[in-house]
Amino acid sequence: MTIPGSDPDTNASVATFDGALQELAFARLSDPAAPNTKVLEAALHVMEAPDGLDALYARVPAIEAKGVFTHSDWDRPAILRPALAVRTLRQGAPAYTVIEALSELRLLAVAMGDYLHPGISAEQARHFLTQVTALNLDLLSGQMSEADRERPQGLGHIATSLYQYLLNRLGYESILDSLVDEVHRLLAQRPIQTDSIKQMVSQIAKCLFDPDIETSGMDKAAGLVSALFGPTTGCRDDPGFAVYGKRLAAMDEVALAEEAQGFAIRMHETGMVSPYHPMLIRHLRGHRDDLIPLALGLSITGNDVLQCYRQIVLELIDQVVHPETSQAVYGLAMFLERGSLFTPPVASALWRQLELKLSQAASDKLSAVFGNAHPPRVFLLAGVLSLLGQPLGVGQGNNPTCQSVIGLSMWSFNDVDYLLQLVAWGARDDDVIMRFEGQHIRSQHLEAGLAKEPPIDVDPVSLILAPHLDRIYREMGRLCGVREDDLHRWINPEMYGWWVGHGFLSVISRTTGKIHDYDNFIRHFYPSYHPYYNGNIPVIHPQPAGIAVTDSGGRLVGRHAITIIRANLDRVGEMRIYFFNPNNDSGQDWGQGINCSTESNGERHGEASLPFAEFASRLCVFHYDPRELGDISVVPETDVDRAIELGRTSWTASYE
Repeated sequence: MTIPGSDPDTNASVATFDGALQELAFARLSDPAAPNTKVLEAALHVMEAPDGLDALYARVPAIEAKGVFTHSDWDRPAILRPALAVRTLRQGAPAYTVIEALSELRLLAVAMGDYLHPGISAEQARHFLTQVTALNLDLLSGQMSEADRERPQGLGHIATSLYQYLLNRLGYESILDSLVDEVHRLLAQRPIQTDSIKQMVSQIAKCLFDPDIETSGMDKAAGLVSALFGPTTGCRDDPGFAVYGKRLAAMDEVALAEEAQGFAIRMHETGMVSPYHPMLIRHLRGHRDDLIPLALGLSITGNDVLQCYRQIVLELIDQVVHPETSQAVYGLAMFLERGSLFTPPVASALWRQLELKLSQAASDKLSAVFGNAHPPRVFLLAGVLSLLGQPLGVGQGNNPTCQSVIGLSMWSFNDVDYLLQLVAWGARDDDVIMRFEGQHIRSQHLEAGLAKEPPIDVDPVSLILAPHLDRIYREMGRLCGVREDDLHRWINPEMYGWWVGHGFLSVISRTTGKIHDYDNFIRHFYPSYHPYYNGNIPVIHPQPAGIAVTDSGGRLVGRHAITIIRANLDRVGEMRIYFFNPNNDSGQDWGQGINCSTESNGERHGEASLPFAEFASRLCVFHYDPRELGDISVVPETDVDRAIELGRTSWTASYE
């Protein structure tokens, strides 16, 4: 099929592509694993040709039907991750770049309503493209970097053309609006790691100030940019550090107070800290310390902590607060608000942390990831403050370390002095010690756990501790040997702390690997956590649990560790479970209409939530206190039946 009015070379390339598609379909009849190499090679030539993307867009149904994505990650678009897509498209080998480009054309067709895909909705497709576009806004101007220009086979030009094509189809204004909403959605979860979000805001800023792009009326976008680059009168024009330093020196008492209040308001509104904010705080130190509570936006509680522990707080500011560690300002403010310093051992443990000598291994890791603008111990201490202030903001990155990360979250939530002990061991001694059923476990010489490579896309504390914790968790499993139940029953209380419930249920049989006694499992969960059936006893300490994560089609993706934080009524009177998911972004679609909420149903920063039955339908392991178990018989049959039905018609099929 030729394209009317198209370049002859384009028509020839398209004809070759059509032929390769047919060959693949024929080959798959006898060999389901037949490679798609020829199709991808032909697609590359089409992408290089004029109007080639139009031709491929028109062939999205055929590309899908002929099996180009089969037997690859792209076969399940709902599990694709924007950050990986960006790297694949801009840094991947030719075959990977091409299949990623084809996948994004497919998602564009879904988003525009031109193609219906059973595995992803139009809204999800647009959501994915919004995030991918956010991370590639530098390409939307059409200007390629040196790295893009030097890529072989014109891949840099193809990537640029693809995003221009997405822009023309989706409309720039709608993309920017969606991008701003996406940034707000991510910030509402208050992640510790904000570098990628700030990068997105930086790209938004470039667009807003590009005279060739129409951005009138983009007030929300401008608000994000000003929060990061010009939140106060003194730095409204993003003057640079040198100029802003001179302005601070010339400010009187009233102006300094206005600056302090302006920074604090924008910081608490967004969770982002402008790099100018630490400059103000450092300027105030020594001669206007009385304005520091205002600059941190402290309530009466936070200010009480600061005044009671003034010496250590000021020392933390002196050592940690810099433009390169700006997010530590928010961490410090929230740490003071939580009142953890009123626990006697915490101040002593922080004094130790301030003087801690890092091992060479820890120093090298920190410098490799966070640079050399400050000594490694400064970045680690900044990470400590962020974790202590934002226990639900820690994430596992692209690493299989959910078990370790929920530990970091629980300890920072309710066992701060123990967490600081672990940090001292890991950073100073390159070794962590734990006990398992009377045996000491030392992490230093253990084999790697689930994470075979050291994490690099995580916060400083996770960078140091996650590998040690991952190895220890694996060793505890080895020491368990063969037992009659899921090994988490014995590992979790030893790993995390005394507060983990002694009661334990798993819906997956240890002996058969199949679902067993599902009804009893759900019936025990309700009176363990639902206030209506457990005597209105709240969740005292976060409890580790295991869920079966599903994609938007309800298909099993894998088992995952989370913590149950609380059970409460939402604003419309529905009982919900509020939980911590360490998987970076808790706003996920698990299929069957089960969408994890992060900000619209009474969630606190960092929490996700689901209606009780929907959460129960994805639960596979939980701990509880047998002495506080409510009456199983009063749990409504309708609730139990709904949870079981949702589970039976989705993930449990993999275990039947």
